[in-house]
Parts: sequence; structure tokens; C-alpha cells
Amino acid sequence: MCSNFQPIKPEHNPWVNQHFGCNLPNAPWRAETYPTYPAPFIYLENGQAKCELAQFGLVPHWAADKKKFGLRTYNSRSETVAEKPSYRSAWKERRFGLAIMESFSEPNWETGKAIRWRIKRTDSEPVAVASIWERFIDKETGEIIFSFSMLTINADGHPVMQHFHKPEDEKRSIVVLNEVNYLPWLQANHDEARSLLQLAPSGFLTSEAAPR
Repeated sequence: MCSNFQPIKPEHNPWVNQHFGCNLPNAPWRAETYPTYPAPFIYLENGQAKCELAQFGLVPHWAADKKKFGLRTYNSRSETVAEKPSYRSAWKERRFGLAIMESFSEPNWETGKAIRWRIKRTDSEPVAVASIWERFIDKETGEIIFSFSMLTINADGHPVMQHFHKPEDEKRSIVVLNEVNYLPWLQANHDEARSLLQLAPSGFLTSEAAPR
């Protein structure tokens, strides 16, 4: 499960404009994203793609502790996303978006202890990850809360993603989409969305040790 990624860099604004017809946010963001941190995120508004900063870790409108809720909702299992209270509204309403990043990190336990590894596209292009999102105005503070969760699928046998997490844990992967599926994901109905939740093809991703 991905809890740390390296968000897209400002110099990749032409890539965002080319694929989505919008620009990166005119605001700073950190070089490393962890749950509750803001990062650039692509979504549709009235059929048009927009890119804004959104919090990593989905926060539903009913969450009691909205500042910390995202610490446990940064990934959502695709098998149960339609059922879990935290995610089912976003899924039902087809609020599909894309977390955009340079790379993401996972722990590799193959040496007997956790070593952070970095995963990126083999061609070094930015990574776009299938996600769901929530956006609402907090009635108590008047703040707009915009947040997202990245969807995950089983990764048993994947040439890259099978190497991460503890040996006894199920192998999981976030859903890294190919360019041809960016807009289809954003515009998908539920059946189409399910069909796009697939592992990256062999050779699409590469990984390397990147200890802190």
C-alpha cells in the first residue's frame, strides 16, 4: 500500500497541459508527499479537467476529526471501495481522479528489514494513478476540504510490485495508468472503471533502492 510518493515537479507543467489542457497549481507543494499532505491532483469539473492541490488521504464530509482522518484513508482497496463507508460515496458518484507524481515509494523486506525503494515509469515520464476524491465545505470552518485516495489491486506475480511489503502480507499495487486511459478513467462509468483497474504491464515500471 502506497503511503509516500514524490509528486510531479513544476517543470512538468507542459506534460500536464499536453494531456489534460490545464496547468499545475500556482502554489507550492512538498517534494515528498505523505498522508494529509497536499499534492497536485487531476479531476473533472463540468466535464473539464482541472488540476488543484488535494490532500493525500480521503476525508468524507461526515468525518469527526477531519485533520487526521486521512492518515488511514490514503489507499482504498478496489475490491471493497463500493462498500466501505469512507469511500463508497466517492465511488458511487464516480468521482474519479488522478494523482500525478514523479515516482512512489514502497518498503522492500527481502533483506530482512525494510528498505525504501522507489518505483517510476521506465521512460521517466510522470506517473498517473487511478484515485477517488471528495470535495466539500467544512460547515464549522468554512474551509474547502479536497482530498483523495489511491485505489489498490492485488499484485501477486507482478515483476516489480511483488517485491514489496512484508513476506507474510498480501502484495498490493496502486493502479498506474497508461496515457490512453487517462481521460477514459476520468469519464468512466462503474463497469468501465473496474475494467481499468489493472496492473501496469511488464516493462512499464522500474524500481531501485532509495533509502532515506
